[in-house]
Amino acid sequence: MSLEAAAELALQDRYAPGNACFGCGPANSRGLRLKSHVRGDAVVATFQPEEHHQAFPGVVNGGIIGALLDCHSNWTAAYTLMQAGGLDSPPCTVTADFHVKLRAPTPLAGPLALSARPVQTGADRCTVDAELSAGGKVTATCRGTFVAVKPGHPAYHRW
Repeated sequence: MSLEAAAELALQDRYAPGNACFGCGPANSRGLRLKSHVRGDAVVATFQPEEHHQAFPGVVNGGIIGALLDCHSNWTAAYTLMQAGGLDSPPCTVTADFHVKLRAPTPLAGPLALSARPVQTGADRCTVDAELSAGGKVTATCRGTFVAVKPGHPAYHRW
């Protein structure tokens, strides 16, 4: 595979093809299978919700929105820590906390856009701001802190 082709792979496909996470795991055929890509100083993704993701007719369920923002932010943190540490692959990170604000109903029709950026990075943790938008309108935001786990943690070596 060429370097260009590898760079175009989603972070999840490139670094964790066997991951079974509901929100972002490529190996979870019943999950959301979010695909995050680095674009400049942001990590972006597009997600097409389906009928079974709705809360009520025409609107995406808040839990699905939370899962998308959590996983996308987590991958942003993992990638940021990898870059900061000069590593060849991202450390396995877990959510320490995340706070979602549902700002407007998120329509089920049309693709959803996610964008995330690191706002604070430490040796083993990263705080990320993210937003989800539909049709150019921000419908949800998130701030979360994600921590690289150590040997002995159940998530260690998950990718």
